[in-house]
Formats: sequence, C-alpha cells, structure tokens
Amino acid sequence: MNKQLRRPVIAGNWKMNKTPAETSVLINEIKPLVKDAQCGVVVCVPYTNLQAALEATAGTDIKVGAENCHWAKSGAFTGEISAEMIKSLGVAYVIIAHRERRHYSGETDLTVRDRTRAALDAGLTVILCVGELLWEREQNITMEVIGKQVKIALSGVSADELKRIIIAYEPVWAIGTGLTATAEQADEVNGAIRSLAASLFTQADADRLVIQYGGSMNAKNAGELLSMPNIDGGLIGGASLNADDFSAIVKAAN
Repeated sequence: MNKQLRRPVIAGNWKMNKTPAETSVLINEIKPLVKDAQCGVVVCVPYTNLQAALEATAGTDIKVGAENCHWAKSGAFTGEISAEMIKSLGVAYVIIAHRERRHYSGETDLTVRDRTRAALDAGLTVILCVGELLWEREQNITMEVIGKQVKIALSGVSADELKRIIIAYEPVWAIGTGLTATAEQADEVNGAIRSLAASLFTQADADRLVIQYGGSMNAKNAGELLSMPNIDGGLIGGASLNADDFSAIVKAAN
C-alpha cells in the first residue's frame, strides 16, 4: 500500500449470508475491534440486511454497501433493486460485477458498464470487480481479459467520477477455492491495472485509484498481500463473516 497517495479500504462481501438479527450481532462484534482503523472499513450485506447494517453502524466510521444494483431506475425487472433505492436508504457503496454475478446471473461486460453508470449517477461508490479464469491465466492472457473488463466498465466515466470507483482484482480461480495468488502475482496485476488507468485518465488519477485484492484474502495472508505497493486493501469474502478474522485484516491494513 502507498498510504501517501491513497487510503486503503477493507470491504467485507457477506454474499448470501446472515439474517437482519445476525447482521446486528456480527457488526456489534466488529465495531470495537475496528474502532481505531486507519483504513476505510465497509460491510457489504444482502439487500434484506441493509437497514439492520445501517442501524448497527450508526455513529461509527464503518460504511455499508450493497452487493449489486440494476442499471435501470425503475421498471419491469422483477427481483432487481435500483441504485436509487439503495442510495435512498443511506447506503454508500455497491459491489458491481463480482464473478459470482457473472457466472450465475449472466452478467456481461456491457451490463457491468450499465450498472456502474447507474451506481455513479445515484451517487454511490462502486467496488468494481475484475478477474481472469484459470485457463486465461494459463494462456497468459490475464491482462488482455482484465484490460477489456476495465476499459468497458469505465467507458464514459469522468476523472471526477473515478474518485468514486474502487477496483477489486479477484482472480476467479482464487474465489472460494482456498487458492490465493502470490503477493507478487497480485501486485503485478494491480500495477498493470493502475498503468491502464493512467492511460485512460492521468497518472495522478491512477495514483489516487484504490485497487484491492479479493482472492481469498484472510487473516493469515493479509499482511503479506497488503505490504505490496499496488494492493490498497481487500474485498473479503468468508473471512468477513468472522469478527476476529475481519478485524485482523483491518489491523494488517493499518
């Protein structure tokens, strides 16, 4: 991390876990453990838990995020939630393009772009997920794949709006598998994303851009990963559901 240029962010992606009551319990366990955090701390919870999370985090520096939003403001999209609906609750962040959304829900680079646009227009901060499949890494086309994802998602995004985007590099082969890219591998890709951002915007814009790592970061490997110059925090899956594990990662970012 380079704290002189950007503030790291540790965000928990709870996925489809916890009831509202369980959300309150877990956040109340997390709060005293991260109260002195020098990094940004975000909990991204299921839609049904957003109100409980907002109430539990009130008066703290912990921010609340949703796990997805639709590209339309309203309409005949059964089961979807708009960015405006999320923003109206007081939620600050939203995850866009997590690989599970791409894999299970048919997300494409174009729908990711449209969802990103809707979230920015609503005033949300976007955690934009990018990453390659195992066979794509084995074919040495990691940056071609990720470059395409980044370029399409950021098309039409202004330099000022880029300040409300966090990019989370999540190698697909390391999500929920227990596998983790080495710190050097993760930093190499994050650095390439930063170079791409500099070509799309300016070097100053790229230097401010927070780029997380999100492939099975946990309490044991967080210190090594976060010591790398281009890894500015993490998008945490399973470890975010345990207060001690999540706070250990926050402490590593401190």
